[in-house]
Amino acid sequence: MSDYFVHASSYIDFPCEIGAGSKIWHFCHIMTGARLGKECNLGQNVMIASRVQIGDRVKIQNNVSVYEGTIIEDDVFLGPSCVLTNISNPRAQVRRQHLYEPTRLRRGCTVGANATLVCGIEIGRYAFIGAGAVVTQNVPDYALMLGNPARQKGWMSRHGHRLIPAQNASDPLICPESGLRYLETDGKLRCLDLDEDTPLPADLQIGQQSYLNYKQQG
Repeated sequence: MSDYFVHASSYIDFPCEIGAGSKIWHFCHIMTGARLGKECNLGQNVMIASRVQIGDRVKIQNNVSVYEGTIIEDDVFLGPSCVLTNISNPRAQVRRQHLYEPTRLRRGCTVGANATLVCGIEIGRYAFIGAGAVVTQNVPDYALMLGNPARQKGWMSRHGHRLIPAQNASDPLICPESGLRYLETDGKLRCLDLDEDTPLPADLQIGQQSYLNYKQQG
């Protein structure tokens, strides 16, 4: 008996690796040689191509295809119908399977619904790609990217809230939900309270009512 769930309508091409606690829902296809980590959740009609590497606790919403050459680290969120690619100049007449361009999604980043990632780039840790954005270049950690082509429009916290710039540039930016502090230095953002590779403490993994109060007061 497996320690993960696969809906009867889905296809799993063995050998592949599926971590404990993962859930694969209707009409998905996991191809030979793919690696899916622990406690992942794949929505309806998700395709994971051969040799794709996916970390733990990754959430992939409906109608997403993850093509060969993609590396997805832990805690990444892929929104409905977002698009990933692996060849920047595809032609049906030219065979380029040996020229796949790698795309890496770093820990904790979010890709919004209907966003497109052009291959050969890296999405930084906890970056936030807005719905419908078209990303053509590397994205820094915590960056908020919007538009076509996507441009950085600010910073996002690990809890997914836009950080308001401090009046004094040397002062930290505060997440309104978690209270975690961030500091921008030389065009880069880092968290002062947690290392970027440290999982959230258990008490910060559940959304807080205090943020709803913050929005109502704002």
